[in-house]
Amino acid sequence: MRLISERASAVPAVSAERAPSWHLYAATGAAVVATAVAGGRAVDADGTWYKTLDKPPWQPPSWAFGVVWTPLYASVAFATGRALAKSRGEVRRHLVADLASNLALNVGWNWAFFGLRSPSAGVAATLALDASNVRLLRRVTRVDRAAGRTLVPYVLWCGFATALNASIARRNADGRPPRP
Repeated sequence: MRLISERASAVPAVSAERAPSWHLYAATGAAVVATAVAGGRAVDADGTWYKTLDKPPWQPPSWAFGVVWTPLYASVAFATGRALAKSRGEVRRHLVADLASNLALNVGWNWAFFGLRSPSAGVAATLALDASNVRLLRRVTRVDRAAGRTLVPYVLWCGFATALNASIARRNADGRPPRP
């Protein structure tokens, strides 16, 4: 009997802080979906303002953004859910804070660029997002290398988007309305 009680005491008790993993994946998934919806509300890729901006020839077609962002958002939800499931205490709190700020900056870019109709505000927002991406990538990788690798395409795509946004801002910097 003593052996059974010793083994039972060696099994850690589930605390209120340790939610089942699926709760964490559901939470990160919901946060990412909310981000996509909130950011998408600002986007008007078919509007006159955006269509008349001078864009570089290497810009992907409009339909490609939805095709690319869907798996990227899924990777953010998966990677952060996995890292949260493997972290506790202060590490988890910092991870949640970094994820929340990253998603807020992700939404912020949409509102800066499309909502304000300002490619230059978009550049500032995307540079802040890039810095947040690196921070989130580091934090996730410290907890789980595989989860960190899952975030790499997101970080790279946002870097590409920064270059694209900067090119659009430079091409439309004279302040005049874009030519039709």
